Amino acid sequence: MATALFPFAGYWWLYIAFTAAVLVLLALDLGVFHRKSHAPSFREAALWMCIWVALAMVFCFGLYWYAWWNFGDMRAKQASLEFLTGYVVEESLSLDNMFVFVLIFGYFRIPSEFHHRVLFYGILGALLFRGIFIALGSTLLRFEWVVILFGLFLVFTGLKMMLGRERQIEPEKNWVLRLFRKFLPVAPDLSDQRMLVRIDGKPHATPLLLALAAIETADILFAVDSVPAIFAITNEPFIVYTSNVFAILGLRSMYFLLAGAVGRFHLLRYGLAAVLIFVGLKMSWLNMQWGGHFPITISLAVIALLLAASIGLSLLFPKPAAPAR
Repeated sequence: MATALFPFAGYWWLYIAFTAAVLVLLALDLGVFHRKSHAPSFREAALWMCIWVALAMVFCFGLYWYAWWNFGDMRAKQASLEFLTGYVVEESLSLDNMFVFVLIFGYFRIPSEFHHRVLFYGILGALLFRGIFIALGSTLLRFEWVVILFGLFLVFTGLKMMLGRERQIEPEKNWVLRLFRKFLPVAPDLSDQRMLVRIDGKPHATPLLLALAAIETADILFAVDSVPAIFAITNEPFIVYTSNVFAILGLRSMYFLLAGAVGRFHLLRYGLAAVLIFVGLKMSWLNMQWGGHFPITISLAVIALLLAASIGLSLLFPKPAAPAR
């Protein structure tokens, strides 16, 4: 792998500053703008989605100027395009999470006004686990055989998604939830937005906490696909981390924006599968054929085309309605 522009040893302060800024944004989000539990309207969700996307684009612009000042125009363009491509890949793969989140909230009968709070704490956990995965990935991917292995894994995952059945969620088989129930009693009903309650002097987990545990488990499984996919785009751990974080920050707004319409994009999983196959081939084969790095502009164009085609075909050829029982 090529030498990173932002190695952690020399730029640890940049990682800390970025993480601190994200925590401030999250604190403002929950403590000021969403202090009272409510179900965001379509308009509110669209506004917040625009805000998170705009912040990501501002960061991309700032990354370009910082890299231009320190490393020159060519490497600055490369870094900013890698961030943009990684952000698009992670944001698109997050669409696959929507269906799972809908099923989890439905399974635990969580009212819509509490979805935002559960997803907020889910984001905090996702930031921690993604950081761990990225640190492990940046260490392992120094070895060429690991890069090839990860690329083949992405190709296999894409083929499995394309040829297999849609992802299923079975919370009753989730080992984390089984562990919860083994060591912590579960309250039969919700208690407003509390995760824990006391019944007869003993702490009990509420269905809200169980839903959060299920969502965290699902995100870890999704991260196994998404983190290597972005490492196929760039070898910069800082760009992998920041593009992941910005995509996760917009995930809640995307959920409220698209949860009701996710079923309309029935061909999207084929587009996502094709993206995983492409980035897997890029990681295991195409990069070597292009002297170590497949052109990022072509990568971005291919990924955008695959996603646009799957969404457009879903709208042009709607899924047939299920026969009434």
